[in-house]
Amino acid sequence: MTATVRLTEALISRASVTPEDGGCQDLIASRLKPLGFECTTLVYGPEAAPVTNLWAIRRGTDHGGAAPTLVFAGHTDVVPTGPLENWASHPFTPSYRDGMLYGRGAADMKTSLAAMVVACEEFVAANPGHRGSVAFLLTSDEEGPSVDGTVKVCEWLQQKGERLDACIVGEPTSVKQVGDMIKNGRRGSLSGKLRVKGVQGHIAYPHLARNPIHQAAPALAELTSIVWDQGNDHFPPTSWQMSNIHAGTGANNVIPGELVIDFNFRFSTESTPEGLQSRLEEVLRRHGLEFTIDWTLGGRPFLTRRGPLVDALAAAIADVTGIETELSTTGGTSDGRFIAQICPQVVEFGPVNATIHKIDEHVAVADIEPLMNIYRQTLERLLK
Repeated sequence: MTATVRLTEALISRASVTPEDGGCQDLIASRLKPLGFECTTLVYGPEAAPVTNLWAIRRGTDHGGAAPTLVFAGHTDVVPTGPLENWASHPFTPSYRDGMLYGRGAADMKTSLAAMVVACEEFVAANPGHRGSVAFLLTSDEEGPSVDGTVKVCEWLQQKGERLDACIVGEPTSVKQVGDMIKNGRRGSLSGKLRVKGVQGHIAYPHLARNPIHQAAPALAELTSIVWDQGNDHFPPTSWQMSNIHAGTGANNVIPGELVIDFNFRFSTESTPEGLQSRLEEVLRRHGLEFTIDWTLGGRPFLTRRGPLVDALAAAIADVTGIETELSTTGGTSDGRFIAQICPQVVEFGPVNATIHKIDEHVAVADIEPLMNIYRQTLERLLK
């Protein structure tokens, strides 16, 4: 059993359902401190449910000083397990079946964290005077609201004047085998809660009421047909989707006084949040609706083009696995959206994502050591 597998087991065995860290970051810090990492724990959020964050950095002293800084980023929290009786083995007891390691967080993303730590251990042992700096940015708030985790640490780093040059987020990005996909960007996410005001009344006397459902229907039909942008070589076109719609009191003889709709834009770099808000509100006003919208910007899109980080990671993948990796911006959001605001090169790369958030989440044992070697070789290509 390798050091990476043993550390993965130790992390899985710590129950860390968001926003709990379960002692994962203390364990990781205990491995990093002997390597010369300066470790800082940052706690944010409500006292009843605090969020634990770790910033750890080993500053280079030789070969040109402390720059560039390569950051390994990720999260120690996991999603809830779901019904325990549906798991073949306890989700926080690492278990093996048919060449797979089972446990909550195995794929998302404790295997990545273990591989990053061991990669650093091997890299520092072989290159104690490496150039540049290596850092870790970890949070226990990625699977939750994401308001007291990475985004707060990035603000703290900005205040300190800390420079980040490149970052690998350990999200599970591989599709069929480790190395087949790197996420080199993500779409932005802009959500809204639309409230259309009407006048409640008896359904038999519609002339004495104003039905917000009827009023909003033409506007909603128009919004579903709008081409918001054409996308580009890296992103698909921006999409607008309604996720929830509600009106009425539950009675079948009452015209509702309000219609409430939840919606979301997943947008490319061809659009801006401000532009999307303006265009949507113009449609609603043109249809004569009386409305309010509560907007929430989940994250702006980011893109890391071919360059030092992507090239080093792709070359490491090819050397370890023989795979020519694919660059992609598909999927949801990650904490990379926050890091990209202070770091010019951000990518996501990790194990196969087929079982993330599922009952009996697992990774292939045979994938664990190659993942560690890819991280280690990336370090060597950038900082040796």
